[in-house]
Amino acid sequence: MVSPLAPALARRVSALLAGPSGRPALRAGLATSARPEASPREADPRPPPKESSPSRRLADTVPRSIVDDIFRCALKKQQGVSLKYMMDFGRQVEAAAEEAMRVSADFLHEELPVRLAHRVAELENLPLGLSEKPQVRRVRDWYVDSFCELRSFPPIRSRADVDAFTGLVGQIKNRHNNVVPMLAMGVASLKEDLRMGRAANGFRGAGLTGAPDIHSFLDRFYMSRIGIRMLIMQHLALADDEKGGAGGGAGGGSSSQRVGLIDRRLCPAEVAHDAIQDARYMCSRDYGSAPAVDVYCGSPDLRFAYVPEHLHHMLFELVKNSLKAVADRYEDADDEPPPIRVVIAGGEEDITIKVSDEGGGIPRRDIGRIWTYLYSTAQSPLQVLHPNELESSGDVGVGSTAGAAVLAGYGYGLPISRLYARYFGGDLQVVSMEGYGTDAYLHLNRLADSEEALA
Repeated sequence: MVSPLAPALARRVSALLAGPSGRPALRAGLATSARPEASPREADPRPPPKESSPSRRLADTVPRSIVDDIFRCALKKQQGVSLKYMMDFGRQVEAAAEEAMRVSADFLHEELPVRLAHRVAELENLPLGLSEKPQVRRVRDWYVDSFCELRSFPPIRSRADVDAFTGLVGQIKNRHNNVVPMLAMGVASLKEDLRMGRAANGFRGAGLTGAPDIHSFLDRFYMSRIGIRMLIMQHLALADDEKGGAGGGAGGGSSSQRVGLIDRRLCPAEVAHDAIQDARYMCSRDYGSAPAVDVYCGSPDLRFAYVPEHLHHMLFELVKNSLKAVADRYEDADDEPPPIRVVIAGGEEDITIKVSDEGGGIPRRDIGRIWTYLYSTAQSPLQVLHPNELESSGDVGVGSTAGAAVLAGYGYGLPISRLYARYFGGDLQVVSMEGYGTDAYLHLNRLADSEEALA
């Protein structure tokens, strides 16, 4: 199904089809050519562009048929799913594993290229010269390579096809492990260009606060990445469950309670204790010690259906921020620092978790900035981390404390945590009292009926 072409999408697609001069490189109509059967690096008959070339638009690096195919997929509507749907489908896998896994593979075979194409179109048309950053080009190339592999994969008809496709999406997941820090490095480079007045179109400023288009793009891009990885990892987890290799994740929970990544009876207090332990370890490593964290749960038997790794990621980030604020404020004090308080409450619609600290609060002028990318009180790692270091750093994705360490200083923690909360219909809010402390409220949809937030 082809959705109506919105003006913003039309601009992105036009840029996708444009060469370095800005003139259209391809026809604008919907093409009917066959799927590409080879990767873009193998099929392009033209010589590869030199690294010193001032522009490397997609139309100059891959064959026209591939760009045309991306164009068609970028016009299609993305199909969102709910947490409840994922759980119901997981039960079908338990009842009729082989057929259900084929249906899952078929869905990913059709849906993943559409989602990847939407992001490629945006990566080609970013403002202020961000598309020209080498880190952003590398992310774009990862997405294009994954798109081509999925589109060239034959129709899924047999169990052997399902197994081969599962192996392919596993490879794609690994390829995209370091998308977040790689793109963050490109955005950090743009921030430096803005500060020095080197950005495209002569835009100059102290940071990205005057570039709302960049923030809107990053919200859409990272929300899409959360969804893509959720679909892939759910399929991989169901495949492991089918083979009897189900394993636990962050936050405990026995495998019998899990449907792929989803724990049907997740205990938020258990996940909170795990996240607190990880955050206090990082604080102790940086400061020599860590303030205490007290957990209060209205009902010790509180359970709900959720993804433990998502909850761990959000709580780890919130507790880590509170620990740092308190440790900084009381670093030279003789008194013991006050504890951070984590309060968990269950309502009819939401599970709400409040993280409170007495770390001095946030100035009112900075409250809006905490949701912008690259706002951070930690030292930026741009000057000490090279893109090639990310290639061998492993997964810095969901629930990874190593990933949080890599991203510390980029200012991505709170914005991405809010995206995780909103992915299944929740939210994250921060209320601060300068001179005293900060309260963060994490709302999680208990009904599990909200579809993915797609853009």
